[in-house]
Amino acid sequence: MLKLSDILIAHKEIESFEELIPIVQEVARSGERFFQIDLKPPYPDTPEAWEDRLEAAFSGLIR
Repeated sequence: MLKLSDILIAHKEIESFEELIPIVQEVARSGERFFQIDLKPPYPDTPEAWEDRLEAAFSGLIR
């Protein structure tokens, strides 16, 4: 199971929520089947519906 915190630790170069979305999509395409959102992304541009956006990116609903 992939955790959001694992992505953030592995990709310290990410500076915004918008940069996080393609990374989540890339990880999902690499074969991960489960995604756990275990913390809120620490970026100032993190939107209110951030959890929904990350789930949609992981599920392939955002292209």
